[in-house]
Amino acid sequence: MTPGATGTGMHVVAHGGAGSPADEPADRQAVLDEAVACGAEQTDPVAAVCAAVRVLEVDPQFNAGVGGAVQSDGVPRTDAGLMTDNGAVGAAGAMPGVAHAVDVARAVMERTPHVLLAGERAVDFADAVGVETGVDLWSDSTRERWGDDEPPEVGTEPHLQWVRENFAGDESEADGDPGDGTDESDDDGTLDARDHDTVGAVATDGETVAAATSTGGRWRALAGRVGDVPQVGGGFYASEAGGASATGAGEAIAREGLARRAVTLLDQGAAPDRAADIAIAEFDNAADGDAGLIVMGGDGEAGEAYNSPAMQTSRSP
Repeated sequence: MTPGATGTGMHVVAHGGAGSPADEPADRQAVLDEAVACGAEQTDPVAAVCAAVRVLEVDPQFNAGVGGAVQSDGVPRTDAGLMTDNGAVGAAGAMPGVAHAVDVARAVMERTPHVLLAGERAVDFADAVGVETGVDLWSDSTRERWGDDEPPEVGTEPHLQWVRENFAGDESEADGDPGDGTDESDDDGTLDARDHDTVGAVATDGETVAAATSTGGRWRALAGRVGDVPQVGGGFYASEAGGASATGAGEAIAREGLARRAVTLLDQGAAPDRAADIAIAEFDNAADGDAGLIVMGGDGEAGEAYNSPAMQTSRSP
């Protein structure tokens, strides 16, 4: 891990997604370090993970918020989940026009009796609680990339057929095709690093723990698809022992409950680096696809593991 800025007693670790090495790793690392520095300045772990993730959600180098993946109907949608060590949890998914999905997840946790809101009503809720909506989530690169696709204009069945032909499943993800945060092979067989950038953060002040994950999803997914990121135990999880944020092949991560498995290992006494290693090794054996984890214990010790070619992270000292 690359150290972030000095904090104020807040321990923060963040990731920028598991996949192939980025085209501009130094630029992305600088943003990750900035995210961790923003988190470390906060006074509680929930504010810390939200502050860190917010930085990453508005940087189009990552697949979360602005510059995220585009679904089969030509609409970018965002998902996020947040959990604390006392079991408080909130998540939101399938939101067009919402860059800061993590803020919506926080509002679901703090202001509703629910765990997950999705779709247009989640956007209405975001607007009602003061989260900006109607945001242009496109970046220059996503507009260019989408212009190369030829999805059907209308009809569920035509969309399904197009998705079947163009959306890589977990078996293909193992060979480098897209997952929630993994890479996609272009027509020439080269890996496209723009698909590996789901983001997340875990923080603790030594007393409480929070974990959050945010994503723009997967390219060429069926409109309305929601992956692992806002699913409790898939993309994020926390307990008194610590927290985890996962990234990678979304459908496989959801099926395997990757983040919860890592935290269960913490509960059983494993150190964060060991918990991450075991969870990823088990995932590698059980599922097809790339994945990565950041894990932090309640004392601020952090670990990471991934089975993809790369995963950039940052943490406070």
